[in-house]
Amino acid sequence: MRIRIDLKIFIFLILFILTRQIEIYALMMVFAIIHELGHMFSGILLGLKIEKMELMPYGVSVSFRLTTKDYNNKIKNGNLLELKKIIVAIAGPLTNLLIAIITYYLDIGEELKALVVYSNILLLLFNLIPVYPLDGGRILKSILHILFGKKTAEKYINNISFVLLLFLTFVSSIAIIYLKNIAIFLIIAFLWLMYIKEDKVYRRKENIYKLLEKNS
Repeated sequence: MRIRIDLKIFIFLILFILTRQIEIYALMMVFAIIHELGHMFSGILLGLKIEKMELMPYGVSVSFRLTTKDYNNKIKNGNLLELKKIIVAIAGPLTNLLIAIITYYLDIGEELKALVVYSNILLLLFNLIPVYPLDGGRILKSILHILFGKKTAEKYINNISFVLLLFLTFVSSIAIIYLKNIAIFLIIAFLWLMYIKEDKVYRRKENIYKLLEKNS
């Protein structure tokens, strides 16, 4: 298992310190890490092996190793691997939901309770946005894979992610003007960075598909 630290996390730390929002950022990071633990444990229970753990600006990202056996199971049992991916992707937001529900019924200070519930609901909703590679995007991609196949699913999720990001950027621009909150800008900027990275991967795959079709 490889462990990596994304250096962009230090940029986020400096910006949140300068804007005096470091306490909120630290709390969000704690629950984001717990969120990823939900992914990790569900993957382990489903028999997947951890390949890489990466400390990101929004928490810890866990990647699983896909073996030949996994692909054979997919072929034999029809989309078993994609179903596993859906379960693993859902596990993270479900973890945040459980924390929010449990905290709501705990006998703790109202201010702390509200902060914990708010943080986890925010993480839940953010991760369910159907933009790849967020959990919502992963879930949608796997569903599209089951319905239309790998190639079509990759095309659809790439286009859906782009359109949604344009819409979110427009809405967020208005929110930034009125709320004057740098965190909104950072979230949108980070989503675009993730999309650009995944779009490059998609373009490379698309070129490979075209070459294969040309030579077939």
